[in-house]
Amino acid sequence: MPLLAVNDLRTYFHTRNGVHRAVDGVSFALEKGETVGIVGESGSGKSVTCYSIMGLVPQPPGRIESGTAMFDGIDLLRCPPRVARSIRGRRLAMIFQDPMTSLNPYLRISEQLIEPLIIHEKISKAAALRRGQEMLEAVGINDAAKRLHHYPHEFSGGMRQRVMIATALITRPELLIADEPTTALDVTVQAQILELIRRLQREFGMAVIFITHDLGVVSGLCDRVLVMYAGRIVESGDVRTIFYQPRHPYTRALQRSIPSTQPKGAELFTIPGLPPDLSRLPAGCAFAPRCESATDLCRRQDPALRELAPGHATACLRVQAGEI
Repeated sequence: MPLLAVNDLRTYFHTRNGVHRAVDGVSFALEKGETVGIVGESGSGKSVTCYSIMGLVPQPPGRIESGTAMFDGIDLLRCPPRVARSIRGRRLAMIFQDPMTSLNPYLRISEQLIEPLIIHEKISKAAALRRGQEMLEAVGINDAAKRLHHYPHEFSGGMRQRVMIATALITRPELLIADEPTTALDVTVQAQILELIRRLQREFGMAVIFITHDLGVVSGLCDRVLVMYAGRIVESGDVRTIFYQPRHPYTRALQRSIPSTQPKGAELFTIPGLPPDLSRLPAGCAFAPRCESATDLCRRQDPALRELAPGHATACLRVQAGEI
């Protein structure tokens, strides 16, 4: 039985300009100790998928239209708020995208770091502070006993992200969702943060959902990959299959966009066009207007995600027909 099983998740935003289908029928499973990467361009539905699981979608304008997210037998989308609060922050934790704005600037690091312990484990403040200091040391912050009582503005971006990781992991959760945790960091700090997450995952034995637009990050961190476009999963498979045998034209285009894969001095490849307006999706395949391999059938018929080989699925009519 998987730790997390998401089935037919649909999250729509109802606005004056129409209904935006941010997540439109997403299904996947996550085993204990596994790392799954969710990749795609901005606006593809990666973060909203995980915000829906965490119960962090603002309602209104957002609404969970359908689906289930079974976490150890509990449907996170339908359970009472009391049950959701007992899971979120204790068994299920999240690292948010921007370390510069994720911490409250008016509160000391200590107050924000130990809050999950005070709420979920009901331990004394002194015991929580000792655990907080140990966690800061575990994520590589020197002189943790002193820096524990500093304010966020006294930390660099990389150090703030380490604090966010410490806050998420202080209760030793079973599942960690990392929403592009290295986006605002330079390359050197990015590598340190990724190695830190990998090490702590092994130490705590937790599962990880890693959201990113960087396929290079996914290659060294994840076991399986979900490629999202326009609110849907268009390809899924283990990391080696996605990197060495990608089938969907969108996955291939993402790989071609990686600078390190281009010949030296060659013009960088960019995917033509723009992602679609999620309130006015075109008929047929959403990627067809940008796809070099699209035919008239692609523009008329909406493809379903189908398995091509054990563990490898794609949502492309021409690939399913064996034409490309």
